[in-house]
Amino acid sequence: MSAHPGGPATAAPGTRRRPSRRLVRTVTVVASCLALLTAAVVVGARVLGQEPTVTLLANWTREDETNFRKAVIEPFERKYHIHVDYQGSNAESQVLGADVEAGTPPDVVVLTGPGELAEYARQKHLLPLEDLVDPQDFGPSWAMRLTDGHVYWFPLKADLKSIVWYPGDVGAQQRGQAAHEPAQWCVGMGSGATSGWPGTDWIEDILLQRYGPEVYEQWARGDLSWRSKQVRDAWTTWRDLVGAGGDPDLVRRALKTPFGAVSRLVTTEPRGCTLEHQASFIRGQQAWRQAHGRWSPSAPLLVKTAANRAWEVSGDLVALLHTTPEARKLIRYLASTDAQRAWGAEKSGFSVHTDVRPGPGDPDSDWRLPLARTLRDPGETHCYDASDAMPPAVRDAFAEATIEFLAHRDHLEALLRSLETLSNTRGLTWLRSVCDRTPD
Repeated sequence: MSAHPGGPATAAPGTRRRPSRRLVRTVTVVASCLALLTAAVVVGARVLGQEPTVTLLANWTREDETNFRKAVIEPFERKYHIHVDYQGSNAESQVLGADVEAGTPPDVVVLTGPGELAEYARQKHLLPLEDLVDPQDFGPSWAMRLTDGHVYWFPLKADLKSIVWYPGDVGAQQRGQAAHEPAQWCVGMGSGATSGWPGTDWIEDILLQRYGPEVYEQWARGDLSWRSKQVRDAWTTWRDLVGAGGDPDLVRRALKTPFGAVSRLVTTEPRGCTLEHQASFIRGQQAWRQAHGRWSPSAPLLVKTAANRAWEVSGDLVALLHTTPEARKLIRYLASTDAQRAWGAEKSGFSVHTDVRPGPGDPDSDWRLPLARTLRDPGETHCYDASDAMPPAVRDAFAEATIEFLAHRDHLEALLRSLETLSNTRGLTWLRSVCDRTPD
């Protein structure tokens, strides 16, 4: 979740070189400070000097950034002798919006939201990728063509979302019992500028499992009312599962705990919670490694069906905003089997590239292989995270609404009316499809 992309619609940047985004910011901030200005000139000389450079913005920070640099960026720099000026930010949508408005966008961006990218494509800020990437390497649901016939993004990595994690020593009967106890769900809503998105994942998955991909897709593309029985039912089911508006201590824990920290509760004595509805990337958390985390399809625990009706998925999507020889090489590299396989090897996600096959070969293959195979299985229906596919303004309001609803369950009708009004705003960009289809 992130802010609505800013800036007026302008022509896509051309091939002319322009000052780096960081140099522009530096000069603005330190114009009145001689010492810092001198340092900025030294940095600028490096960026604008003899070393070819490509700018890249993504949301990976800390350990994820370290892994990304080691597995992907450094091999690219060694192979092509091109410096990657990488910026990782937990508020990358806001950063990107400001850079686009200032006329200093990065060359390449990695975003989770196809809805946000579709808006940038409509504003002519993105460049088509067909001459750099073969969309068939990823499939139409991952590298989709927009209404203008062009492909503007592809996934660097993907994750499965319709799953529930539990400690390795918790049996099926215990899981079934825990699912009916709100305190046993590990819920953390905090995520900085994008707080609330874990709540949207719950509501999306409940709707998908209870009513199927057709209803889910109608809603994700703006054709099903927020006040419909199906959508309202998804919200109230989430309320009952996690105790929205109930125990103040439980609500406070969910609202104050960052999504990446709530997993620690599975390692306390006694355990603070047992089940976590979260995407496949969460298994990389130290707590779940320590607890020997295993996963279950979400449907039996959320809506009491025997099996998932479809699988919610998400991805980190690569797009091109400024075409230079260096940027084109980086795009081709990120779409290559080498880069896709290397990033997947860091266990930060999975590749859906058709030539990168999951295989046994590491000690975690007992839980990773089934995830990878489910994510790629052509016999299953996969639906992209609905909020990430929605227009950014709707996505952000949805995330904020889940926070308010968790604290005030009696606000539901007002929240749904507000989301309905916003979704009916003219000029929003909606994707026409978010699900692939199970073959007949």
